[in-house]
Formats: sequence, C-alpha cells, structure tokens
Amino acid sequence: MDSLNLKNKKLISKFADDLRNSSFDKIKAILERYYDENAVMYTSHPFNKIEGIDQICEVFYKPLLQSFPDIKKDIYILMAGQYEGGNWVSATGNMVATFVKDWIDIPASQGVTWIRYGEFHKIENGKIVETRLLIDILDVMRQAGFKFIPALAPEIIVPGPSTFDGVLLYETNNVESEKSLQLVEDMIYKGLRKAASGLEKQGLEAFWTEDFMWYGPAGIGTTKGIGGFKEFHQGPFLKALPDRVGGHNHAARFADGHYIASTGWPSVEATHTGAGWLGIPAPNKKVSMRVMDWWRREGDLLVENWVFIDIIEYLLQLDIDIFDRLRKKHYLIR
Repeated sequence: MDSLNLKNKKLISKFADDLRNSSFDKIKAILERYYDENAVMYTSHPFNKIEGIDQICEVFYKPLLQSFPDIKKDIYILMAGQYEGGNWVSATGNMVATFVKDWIDIPASQGVTWIRYGEFHKIENGKIVETRLLIDILDVMRQAGFKFIPALAPEIIVPGPSTFDGVLLYETNNVESEKSLQLVEDMIYKGLRKAASGLEKQGLEAFWTEDFMWYGPAGIGTTKGIGGFKEFHQGPFLKALPDRVGGHNHAARFADGHYIASTGWPSVEATHTGAGWLGIPAPNKKVSMRVMDWWRREGDLLVENWVFIDIIEYLLQLDIDIFDRLRKKHYLIR
C-alpha cells in the first residue's frame, strides 16, 4: 500500500497531466477535482493572495490559458513531506507554451515561452487546501523581449537535476531524507544565517561541493561553483542587505530522499542599504522576500540549488513598479 506521501505525489502528478490536456472551458472542472472549495493560493505579484476555488479559476487559471492555450506543465522535481503537522507536496519545473495573447500587461511574443514555476501544495483528505506558487514573471517578460534589470550572471532556461531523478514517484528512504534535511538546516543556521557579515564567515565549503550549481531567478541569473556564487550573487546581495535575517517565517520545509524543499512567506527580512544588487542604488528601506528553494544532495554535500524570489514584488517595496515601467515602455531592451 502506498504511503500518504506517495499518494499525494501521485495526486499532484496527475493534476499536472490534466492541466496539460486542459482548456479555457475545462479548467474549472479540473480544479474542482483537486482543490478544496475554500482553498487559498499565495502567489506572485500581481496576483498575491487568491481565495476560493472560483477565484483561483477566474483570476489565475483562465487568463493563463487564454494567453498560453497549448500549455504543457513539465515537472523536474516532485517530492513530499510533513511540516508542522501538515502534509505537503512540492514541485518545480517549466510550463511550456506559445504566448498568443497579452498576459497581465505583458505583450504576447507569439513565440514559445518557458514559464518557470515553483509550488507547494498542502493536502488534506485528498484535496489541496493551500497552494504557495511562485512564477518567474520577470523571466516571461525577458523572453518576450523586455528587460529591466542588468543581471550579473547569465539568465537561462533553468534545467532540472543533472541526474534526471527529481520526480520521486516512489517510496524514499527515511534515513536519507533526515540526512538531507539536517544538512540544509545546518547550512542555514550554522552557515548562512549565523554569519553576521562577510562571505568567508559563512563557510559554504562545509555544505556545498566546489562546483555547486545555483539556479537563480531572472534579474540575478545562474552561477557555477562557490566562487561564482559569491562573485555574481552573494557578494552584491550581502552588500545590499547587510542586516538580513533569514530562515524564519517558513510555510514548509522538508526532505524526500536526496532532495530538500523550503519556502518562506517571507523568509528573508532586511534593510536594503547597499547599492548594486539588482542594478539599483541604496534605497535604505525595510524589505522582505517571498522565497522558494530546492536542493539536491550527493553524499555529504549539496550539489544543486533551484531558487525563486518574487523580484517584482520585492522591487515594488522599493517603489519600483515593473508593470508600470512595462506599460510606459521604460525598459532596457525590446
């Protein structure tokens, strides 16, 4: 008999398959199959919080399917676990589709688009009661030809695990899961969070392989190796947010075999006092971040990390409205 974790993973896998065969007129019935009537979705700006299955359908899914009618939802990590008494399934990958109609003020490119997503679903009695979903909307803009942030690292279509084994539709080893979760907890609380300042004090070498791959969101990009991570992301990030506090306000964090997933809403709070990160000056304002992470472990170290930050919502806290700039044609390239 399947464990609850495996049943829940199969449920979300089937949901993705059904979305692949969905259309504007079928989506409500599909959502009713998987969502509790009173479910809530916390998602990227400009959607933010959507309550009830009717609004999830009308506000989020129907406009998405109108703009990307041939959408195909690909998953490259699918895992499940428990957090504070709740049962969760987490997935990340790309939705691939042709962008045929303007979506949330983004002009349709008429070309193929990779919509990078990360999601956490809380499941009760076989139904989704809560979804945490981040979409890299800034990257959709970039693919449509609009760029607002001079990323330091390459912005790419992010790949899945190099081992091609992230879809865990089988029972995993609890001992391995516990080892994976402990490694991430140690990295956060003994490394990243404990160090008050300075890259060297974080001791990332104790948690990451030397050729560690870090897949960041649009506006930041992807880095290779601990050195690349420090130079192209973490260095500018620490300079901009020297008083950052992370690792709290988590909605879920769990491991499944060699994979670990975590999301906070927000999971980082700081004062943006330094210049350079995201190509902006020092605004000296309090900020917070909506964040999602997935890691893959090999042996005693982490080798890959997939990262989502709601960059558009973050910049809005600094009075930088990306959608307003899009409408006014204030962008770097087209």
